[in-house]
Amino acid sequence: MSADVHFAAVDFEAPETGKRQFGRNFAAAALRGGSVIAFAAILLIFSLTAPYFLSIGNIGNVLGQSAISGVLAIGLTVVLIAGGSNVVTGGIDLSLAANMGLSAAVYATLIQLGYGDPLAITAAVATGALIGVVNALAVVVAGIVPLLATLAVMNVVAGLELVLTQNTVLPASTPFLSVLSSTDNFGIPVLAYILIGFTAIVAAVVQYTPLGLRLYAVGEFPDAAHAAGLPVNRLVAGAFVAAGLCGGIAGVLSVSYLSGSTTGSGEMLLPVVVTALLGSVFSRRLVPTITGTLLSVLLVGFLVNGFQLLNISSTLVSGIQGALILVVVSATTLLRRQES
Repeated sequence: MSADVHFAAVDFEAPETGKRQFGRNFAAAALRGGSVIAFAAILLIFSLTAPYFLSIGNIGNVLGQSAISGVLAIGLTVVLIAGGSNVVTGGIDLSLAANMGLSAAVYATLIQLGYGDPLAITAAVATGALIGVVNALAVVVAGIVPLLATLAVMNVVAGLELVLTQNTVLPASTPFLSVLSSTDNFGIPVLAYILIGFTAIVAAVVQYTPLGLRLYAVGEFPDAAHAAGLPVNRLVAGAFVAAGLCGGIAGVLSVSYLSGSTTGSGEMLLPVVVTALLGSVFSRRLVPTITGTLLSVLLVGFLVNGFQLLNISSTLVSGIQGALILVVVSATTLLRRQES
């Protein structure tokens, strides 16, 4: 009698389980497909309403304008991969925009003091890496939740930038910066090539090497990674240091783009978080990827560019970016909750 009941229960639950799995797969596919459709719709609408939107020069301009936020978003993506994409308890680095600002200030200050590009670049990148080390120590050694740890570091770094710059613009001009801010014969900025090349290098390391696989394992299955003997703490710490390096590199690119160090770097935090989180919807399993982040960077970049060409207020862009964060985080959180 008990065996009959058991088999009956199995027969009853199996279709329900299959339906739930189908529903999750359908929802995930709809989220990915909706993102691609939205991207295509943006390109179509702006190409019909904004002059020269799809011209080679404008596409290159979008890539160049997106280079700084793209490098920062890639750094944040590495942290999301290693720490888990739950922005509350998982990996997050809110100090990246402030990191870029301080690194840019260090670079511009050394140039103004008469030092050459090699020393200034080294100091700027080292500044970014040091901030990454501080984040790693706060998260891995002190055990502070990344959201709070990087928020605290962000405020400290922003204060250091104000002390160094006295809240003023520090102009900088060198032959190297002139090269970075130049364009080729087709009108495509050098920064566009830097973004593509940087993305290709980081994607090759993170998505196609054993190191990248370990980062994904630590982020998605931390308990299993511990059981398998992976150096979880070192991998998480390394992700924060890598993000810090990205902040330093972005600082150098920022100086070339703006011809100096300027205040207000914190305004880039929202676009960076948007692009990093939105990138997960372009992957098959809704996990952060470097290539997905690049597509997200282009999506946001074309959106901002189209609004600029149509003379639409930039405040609307900020509202849309906030809405994108809400939709993407809510959708991915619900899907993963159902899976678990």
